Amino acid sequence: MIKYLVFDLDETLYPKDSGLMGAINERIRSYMVDKLGFDPATVEQIRRNYYLKYGTSLRGLMVEYGIDPEDYLAYVHDIPLEQYLSPDSRDLREALSHINLEKIIFTNASTEHALRILRFMGLEEFFSRIVDIRALGYICKPAPEAFVRFLDIIKAKGEECILVEDSLRNLRVAKDFGMTTVLVDGLRGGDECVDFVINNLAQIERVVKELLNAPP
Repeated sequence: MIKYLVFDLDETLYPKDSGLMGAINERIRSYMVDKLGFDPATVEQIRRNYYLKYGTSLRGLMVEYGIDPEDYLAYVHDIPLEQYLSPDSRDLREALSHINLEKIIFTNASTEHALRILRFMGLEEFFSRIVDIRALGYICKPAPEAFVRFLDIIKAKGEECILVEDSLRNLRVAKDFGMTTVLVDGLRGGDECVDFVINNLAQIERVVKELLNAPP
């Protein structure tokens, strides 16, 4: 039985074209160049390597350079949300209010970053918990260990969860754990790890109704 509606944060709760993730990426680049002394000409290739090997730049920098994750998280998320996000989320608020499942954020970012976004968008009241990178022991999605830790934290089985994500590689791992997977990107589809594709987040209400009303 499905009990939990789980959302990724960045580029899932808000549109990909908002520009916020681009601003975060610029802050990551700045952190690596200005604070750690990386060569600007090679920093993007290093980040791509970290993305493939470790999942995130943070994890790569922790493993290979022993950086302080708190310093990193505070720096890269120091961005004025009002320049990128709209506080008008009435359609999503209405959709979430009609879904009688516990709603949880599962993110590679920090709780502070998640709360800022939820509060700015007027969505905080709908979410009971945020499982962030600290709670995961700084093991990030798509590492299977991150999913093991997440399920242990919320005391759930994969089959009890719907995961809403913008990342196919995260959804592939989620599917291995038995989660129902929802891709927020109407332009992509056809991957066997994806159970549902939606064009905007408010459509999650339709998906949940379909799942809950399906015969056993």
